[in-house]
Amino acid sequence: MLRRILPVAVTAGLVATVLTAGSIAASAADSVTVGLSGVSTSTSGEGSVLTGVLTLRSRSAVQVDANRLVVRVDGVAHQPTVKQAPKRSRKAMLVIDTSGSMGVSGMSTVRTASKTFLATVPADVLVGVTSFADTAGVDLAPTVDRKAVQRVVDGLASRGNTSLYAAMSAATTSLGTTGDRSILLLSDGADTIAQNGPATLRSTVDKLRSAGVRVDVVRFKTSDPDAVTALSRFASANGGSVVPAADTAAVASAFLAAAKALDQQVQFSMSLPGVKGGEHQVEVTGTAGGTSFAFARKVQFASPASGPAPTTAPSPQAGAAAASGRSVVDSLATLTKPNYVPWIAAALLGLAVLTFVVVVSAPTLQTQKERRVAAIEGYVVGSRSAAREEVRATQHNITDSLLDLGEKVMKDRESTKTTLSLIERADLPFRAGEWFVVRGIALVLGLVGGWLFGAESPVIPLAAGALVGLALPPVALRFLAARRSKQFERQLPDILMLVSTSLKSGFGLPQALDAVARDTAEPAAKEFSRALAETRIGTDITDALERMGERMGSVSMRWAVMSIRIQRDVGGNLADTLRTTANTLRERESLQRQVSTLSAEGKLSAYILVAMPIFLFFYMMRVNYDYVSLLWTDQIGVFMGIGGIVSLFVGMLWMRSVVKIEV
Repeated sequence: MLRRILPVAVTAGLVATVLTAGSIAASAADSVTVGLSGVSTSTSGEGSVLTGVLTLRSRSAVQVDANRLVVRVDGVAHQPTVKQAPKRSRKAMLVIDTSGSMGVSGMSTVRTASKTFLATVPADVLVGVTSFADTAGVDLAPTVDRKAVQRVVDGLASRGNTSLYAAMSAATTSLGTTGDRSILLLSDGADTIAQNGPATLRSTVDKLRSAGVRVDVVRFKTSDPDAVTALSRFASANGGSVVPAADTAAVASAFLAAAKALDQQVQFSMSLPGVKGGEHQVEVTGTAGGTSFAFARKVQFASPASGPAPTTAPSPQAGAAAASGRSVVDSLATLTKPNYVPWIAAALLGLAVLTFVVVVSAPTLQTQKERRVAAIEGYVVGSRSAAREEVRATQHNITDSLLDLGEKVMKDRESTKTTLSLIERADLPFRAGEWFVVRGIALVLGLVGGWLFGAESPVIPLAAGALVGLALPPVALRFLAARRSKQFERQLPDILMLVSTSLKSGFGLPQALDAVARDTAEPAAKEFSRALAETRIGTDITDALERMGERMGSVSMRWAVMSIRIQRDVGGNLADTLRTTANTLRERESLQRQVSTLSAEGKLSAYILVAMPIFLFFYMMRVNYDYVSLLWTDQIGVFMGIGGIVSLFVGMLWMRSVVKIEV
């Protein structure tokens, strides 16, 4: 069974690993975001001409599917023509968060990413800089002087709070009302200055939408719900994007993609005979690189007397609906192609691992009838046994190779003896090689879990997952062994009383122990059955009981064996001796429970005090990385971190010695 199923499980695991690795690399490259800007109208004879620009943001080159691009004006579908966007006035504004939470490392990341952006952005694009902290303002109006832009960015410093909404409003005003205009926003938190946050956010988003400014957002090291909501609203106003980034490389990659997007612009245009001036509902739908997009706008068409007029002003009703998050069409503007391959691969990998664990333990998952039949068949020789051997000879040896590798690794380890002793005490169906494989599986699962829960900054979550995967199996093994040993200890006084009663009834010691093996519950029944089996092959009964006490780590059992040996040496009534021993053990157990009750409060306090700094460390890693990163980026912080770890271990040892009372 094991050899038949395991190759399938291993193959599925390998396929899942390849899919996972490939999908991780592909998921970052397949994302396509489409933005709409530059919508304008002009008159033509008895109708109007509508034009607009679609900006495609993707790491690889993509194109708009011209056959599927549809423009609906007041519900009437039209097929536009698509061509490469002509050279036109283009402006981009870098809006940089310089609040105190960015820190020195954050500003260094901004400078590096700015150099990447300026080196890639098309030469005709005017680039400006707006920064925000306690206050917000335009530091440099849009210009083609790249060195001037970089000098301004290099001079920015981290300080104060976050006036995000004011910065976006100032940047929108500075970009003007003509040409293709875009904002590249980097922020690590929500606005902390605005008096009425929701209302200010609504007005800022309305201003962006009416101005037709596209916003690409780099969400830097933050998962704050308020920040995520605001940044997403900015991006969705005119089909921008939101890219989470946790390090310099990710931010630089996002800036690079934003710069390349300015070279991936296409213009659509169409004649609309019969459409006169005034406000009309315009909907643009289509696909680009397999990603669907949709936009809805209230467009003011030019009348024959007024000539061309830029149009992106929404009606008050449309702006309110979008600001309140109820506009379904606008929320579709930045749809990203779904990628379920990593999840499917992870599920397949988990299924393979689960199958492997099940088949490893399958020989032990037998009913009592199956065990008896297997024991009988072991003595049977004939055609059936021969046929079974022939089948085994044709099976794959992947299982044997894997387990042999585990056996070789465990053979040379000093801790193997202790591990096998704990496995035996916990009554687990593992050999040394199988236990090695289980630990390997736990490590893989820990890495997968770390990747899934820390996709934005995977290094520390992967390390934490690996640590959990390595530590969890031995911790679980010790817990299971200790639980079974304690259960045996609780049964022992009653067992000794049962043996004493049997001896008084005229039974010998072996017959009394046989009654224990038949009538008591697990784990005592199994352990006494094993001790009796040893006596049947010539082992002295006291030696078998002593080995049982060592196997179970039971001090009480050793005392009982000691009393039996003393009675054999000096004589006396063994039944009374065992009864006295049972009463002593019962009183000892009662005292242990009393001590455990009195020390429970101290143990709980120790657990909380040890877990609290660890929990707070990982929590701060998530919500304020720059604050906690000082522990390893600053010299004083390094000494503080070392002192904290040493103090934590000293406190653990001290509290352990306080609450640990030997009885």
